[in-house]
Amino acid sequence: MSEEVKKEEPKKKKGFFGKIKEATDDKEEQLAILSTFVRLGILVWSGGILTLAYIKLPPAFGIPEQKFDNTFIASVFTGVLATFGVQAGKKAGANGGGVTRADMEYLIKKASETAPGQTIRVEPGTFTIVPTQKSDDSYKM
Repeated sequence: MSEEVKKEEPKKKKGFFGKIKEATDDKEEQLAILSTFVRLGILVWSGGILTLAYIKLPPAFGIPEQKFDNTFIASVFTGVLATFGVQAGKKAGANGGGVTRADMEYLIKKASETAPGQTIRVEPGTFTIVPTQKSDDSYKM
C-alpha cells in the first residue's frame, strides 16, 4: 500500500491589500475601503501637524519650536473632514445666520446717530474728463 504523504504548505501571511481582496470580491468596494483608509491617514497626519503647531513641547525632547503658517494644513484637514460629511461651521437658522436687511438698516441708523459721518455712493455711469482751460504754455528750459 502506498501511503500518501500530505505536505502542508505554510500559509502565506497576507498583507493589507490581500486582506482587503479577501474581505470583498467587488473591485469598487475594495477601492472604497482603500480610499477610506487613505483619507483617514491624511486626517491623522494633518490633525497631528495642527496639534504640534499649537502646543509647546518640553525641552527634554530636544525638538526646537517650529514657526510656520499652518493654513494649508488646516485646509487639508477641513477638506478631509468634509469628505466624511463633517462641516466646520454649521449655519444657524433658515436664513444662514447672516445679517438681515432690517438688522443692517437698524445698525446704519444707530451708527449715524452716534457719530457724524458721510456716506458716498458711487454709481457706474459715463463721464468725461475735459480740461477747463486750454494751456498754450509749453515747458521751456
